Amino acid sequence: MKICMAQTAAIKGNIRKNIQNHMDIIERALTSNPDLIVFPELSITGYEPGLAKALATDVENGIFDPFQDMADKNALTIAIGMPINGSNGIHIGMPIFQPNKKRRGYAKQMLHSDELPFFVPGNTQTYLYLNGKKIAVGICYETLQRQHFMNAAQDGADIYIASVAKSKSGIVNAYAHFPHIASEFNIPVLMANCIGFCDNFMSVGQSAVWDKNGKLLGRLENENQGILVYDTDLGTVQTNNITGVGT
Repeated sequence: MKICMAQTAAIKGNIRKNIQNHMDIIERALTSNPDLIVFPELSITGYEPGLAKALATDVENGIFDPFQDMADKNALTIAIGMPINGSNGIHIGMPIFQPNKKRRGYAKQMLHSDELPFFVPGNTQTYLYLNGKKIAVGICYETLQRQHFMNAAQDGADIYIASVAKSKSGIVNAYAHFPHIASEFNIPVLMANCIGFCDNFMSVGQSAVWDKNGKLLGRLENENQGILVYDTDLGTVQTNNITGVGT
């Protein structure tokens, strides 16, 4: 199985252009025949909590049809980032598009205190089942919380995926935490971070993959968009920095 982690730059609040950028990156990733591609936290709007109320929508919204079409035509599962309406407020959501299946969504369960004025937490963990593997997903702040990872490990997760929007200090913490927890629980960790200005900080990329022993298999740099493709059978990572996409 091949899992692709996409590192993207968002245009603040511009859903149409950000979707087009996602589609361009997916097209490039298809040359590697991935089974799954994951984008950073709130990748469709940019990490902009103050805009969430105005931009939040539902997973079934027609604006997401291109992702479903792409999933259906290429036997590809796609996970993006978007503020999603919930029954009691707005979630930091991860809409998920699987080939010829009903759309799903994961809602971030553990929120940072800065996010509480804008979002409400989800209460259910989402798993993806692909090629005999059980894949747990997490979104940014909660991925650095030991309990979130432990819950996934106790549920039998084979792979842990972190969709994030992290600053320089956040990436320092991630690079300390992820290899340690991967080796402790013998579960590979894959991280997709964004680049560019977000809310009140600069996101610094450096998306990466660590194997079950905590070894860094590959990483992207901090300035360009790009993709990491992790081959679960070979235990290898291919990297591809991308410039000039979505501009």
